[in-house]
Amino acid sequence: MHYAPAADRYNNMTYQRCGKSGIQLPAISLGLWHNFGSIDNFENGRSIIRHAFDKGITHFDLANNYGPVPGSAEENFGRILKKDFTGHLRDELIISSKAGYTMWPGPYGDFGSRKYLISSLDQSLQRMQLEYVDIFYSHRPDPNTPIEETMGALHSIVQQGKALYVGLSNYNAEQTKAALAVLQSLGTPCLIHQPKYSMFERWVEGGLLDVLEANGVGCIPFSPLAQGLLTDRYLHGIPAGSRASKPSGFLQESEVTPEKIEKVKKLHALAQQRGQSLAQMALAWILKDKRITTVLIGASSVAQLDDNLYTLKNTSFSKEELDAIETILK
Repeated sequence: MHYAPAADRYNNMTYQRCGKSGIQLPAISLGLWHNFGSIDNFENGRSIIRHAFDKGITHFDLANNYGPVPGSAEENFGRILKKDFTGHLRDELIISSKAGYTMWPGPYGDFGSRKYLISSLDQSLQRMQLEYVDIFYSHRPDPNTPIEETMGALHSIVQQGKALYVGLSNYNAEQTKAALAVLQSLGTPCLIHQPKYSMFERWVEGGLLDVLEANGVGCIPFSPLAQGLLTDRYLHGIPAGSRASKPSGFLQESEVTPEKIEKVKKLHALAQQRGQSLAQMALAWILKDKRITTVLIGASSVAQLDDNLYTLKNTSFSKEELDAIETILK
């Protein structure tokens, strides 16, 4: 079946300006961290990506090591682009990748050297069969490489036409400030920052969001549902097959404490009063801050994607609701 995107794909999505740039991003973006690797069902991943685009999601977020196996999410995404996003559809997409975590053995396959970032992006472009990505990120700060070298590599990548914009991920407020200054001096401003942020992980409120706002940089939080904890999956303990039940998962059983579950239950009750699921309320809660450009979700099915998109029907909070949330989270 040849894929033809929905004609009304831009009618129901909200697009928000990314910092002070010319780029607008959909309020919800799709990340390919999980569910799109070589161990996953290819056709399921394909249908999620097609459906996302039909619903106005134009931004797809990848990294060199997404899989498992590392690299396979980019390979699969490249295959999907080749099959379904032909002609000029590539120009309707914002595709991002990153380098910073371990990708290959030896000293040049990790962290933030110029050697690693540029080699890694070349590999990513080959896997995705693309000439360029829209955004390329330094995935994490490197304590042993001068910030000038890492940012200089990002600048070179843009000069070489391999990326249109650059971003930072997992940099704290101080590191971000230093990186932004270097990029600014080189003439390649930072477009966006991707931090971990959720109701349970609020470090960005302690300065990072202020730094981004002051410098006109957008923000795209990842893990907004705390790896599934901020959904109705854990209301009654840890279900079989969930992320917390898998030893390899990013949500460890030790994080699902009775105190956390108690908070989740109270938040769930509040979400119900708003006519939302807990996941929808948790996403809306992140989007309420004007410094947030878009929130990054994962999806294991088309139905789950739709459920998350339904968030956009109600993103405003009364003062009472916000106070109630703070009381629960304390």
